Amino acid sequence: MSVFASLVDNLADLLQPLFGVSAAAAAIVLFTALVRLLVHPLSRAAARGQKARTALQPRIAELRRKHRHNPEKLQRAVLELHTEEKVSPLSGCLPSLFQLPAFFLLYHLFSSETIGGHPNELLGHRLFDAPLGGRWADALGDGGMFGAAGLVYLGLFAVVAVVAWFSYRLSRRMMAAQSATVAGGVAGGMAGAGDGEQVPGLGAVTKVMPFMSFFTLITVAVMPLAAALYMATSTTWSVVERAVLYR
Repeated sequence: MSVFASLVDNLADLLQPLFGVSAAAAAIVLFTALVRLLVHPLSRAAARGQKARTALQPRIAELRRKHRHNPEKLQRAVLELHTEEKVSPLSGCLPSLFQLPAFFLLYHLFSSETIGGHPNELLGHRLFDAPLGGRWADALGDGGMFGAAGLVYLGLFAVVAVVAWFSYRLSRRMMAAQSATVAGGVAGGMAGAGDGEQVPGLGAVTKVMPFMSFFTLITVAVMPLAAALYMATSTTWSVVERAVLYR
């Protein structure tokens, strides 16, 4: 972790002339962008996989009609179809999974009082008047919601809420397009064909997915500000990336 701390510290020193006291916060945003840039090839692959899965929806709907009384046979048939077409139902999870180590490393870095037996100097860095190692509860206890630190969190909440709203709209639009593809590809307009279920049992998850971005607001509220910055930056990147890749 000391190597990672040195990386953040060096980035902060590099950005100091531009961002002053908020240089470490800017370094976290830059680090997040670098992580997302490294993961971008996986995101492109996930987008291609999503488009391929959408193209399979009419055939999956036909399988659902054919095996509607035999769920086990339906599941086998759907999995065989994905295998035959070399499409992974879970490929969209890879970009998020590959980001987890960086996120947890950053979370641990700004939650630790010491690094390598020495005081963690990064905890002294701030985003304007809010310490990067602090939480929203700390800001509420030190000046209240409209205090200097509290206003930083309110600004971050506003940014995350706007991004979450755009993400919600984008997810709804993608689901509607997928449902239209299914309904248009099934002869006779079969009832239930437009639910977009790719794998039996994932329908409930599909319905919840558009709302997932709003959980970032909880992350901003309960995690160290540094981790909240990572999440806010990564979520913003995701929305822009999805808008481009899935257009």
